[in-house]
Amino acid sequence: MKTKKLVLLSGLLLSLFMLSGYTTAINYEDSFSVLEAQNGLVVFATFDGHEDYGYNFVTKGKDDEEHTLTFQKVEETVLKAFNLNSDDLVGTKFKITFNKEIKVTKDADGYEDEEEINTITNLEKA
Repeated sequence: MKTKKLVLLSGLLLSLFMLSGYTTAINYEDSFSVLEAQNGLVVFATFDGHEDYGYNFVTKGKDDEEHTLTFQKVEETVLKAFNLNSDDLVGTKFKITFNKEIKVTKDADGYEDEEEINTITNLEKA
């Protein structure tokens, strides 16, 4: 009789222990942003001026069409060397080294929002 109770109690405790190990799955991508980064990209482009949303440069693509590249951030060392906030350098061709970050966030409804942030890390007159 004691053995039967001991086996039953052991089985009950073992079942309780096994069931306590289950947790609900958390999909972290639904609640956090995903960040993809590309560092050290290089492009040759002509400075086209500064706007509230960033610094614009114009370059020709493989399709021989002009494309505007906007850089939202510029490292402080670059701004000390080149005053991109004035119009003095408009029309100047540069070799631009930059980092590109793509930040993807999901809202509560599951819709994705993608934000591209380009940061100039080095600038040289071409």
